[in-house]
Amino acid sequence: MSFTLCLDFGNTRRKAAVFQDGNIIKHISLENDLAGIQSLLQEFKPDKSILSTVVNHTEEIEALLAAKTQFHLLSHQTLLPFTTPVNKPASIGADRLALAAAAIHLHPNKNNLVIGLGTCVTYNFINNKNEFIGGAISPGMEMRFKAMHHFTAKLPLAIADWNVPVIGYDTQTNLTAGVILGMALEIDGFINEYQQRFENFNVLLTGGDIRFLGSHIKNEIFADPDLIFKGLYAISVVNNV
Repeated sequence: MSFTLCLDFGNTRRKAAVFQDGNIIKHISLENDLAGIQSLLQEFKPDKSILSTVVNHTEEIEALLAAKTQFHLLSHQTLLPFTTPVNKPASIGADRLALAAAAIHLHPNKNNLVIGLGTCVTYNFINNKNEFIGGAISPGMEMRFKAMHHFTAKLPLAIADWNVPVIGYDTQTNLTAGVILGMALEIDGFINEYQQRFENFNVLLTGGDIRFLGSHIKNEIFADPDLIFKGLYAISVVNNV
């Protein structure tokens, strides 16, 4: 048996997944990064580990992973299954690199639009030549709710809900309709714009907010909350040798 520890440090949450011979066997949200990682290392004794991070983290984390596993820190210098013919490839977030790798691993040599629902919504397009050619970034769900509360005098901080009316009937439902349905319309709008430029492509949707948005998107999508971990595992196979 071979175990691989995949770590995703985002702006809102820090998460981990353990793979056994290519299959996810455990998810965990890390409350205390170092202690949580130590616990996973002790429980599974993984052979390999990989970290995708868009935030600052302590040096002890990398030192611990390097001491206990074959460790790889995802960056623009990582050996990737795609090229990045864009300006300043070093500025591409590690999370977006992992999502692009997952799309190519699952759907190689095809046009893929990967939409990540995190702190921000990222639109990542990889063409059928396995080139990551760019996309877009917009505010995520929680950011939109917080912005309306923070930048107004009287609007409350609304609570997300998947069951949203098209016409809100009170303040809460007006806010949730604006955010949830607004994001769904945005996503469908981007997909429709891409459809005018490319004959066919896969749409992959991932991130923790799928449960609120997935049912409101009209276009055909492949929803997979584990997509970033699958991308990290695929990258680890190539880089941790």
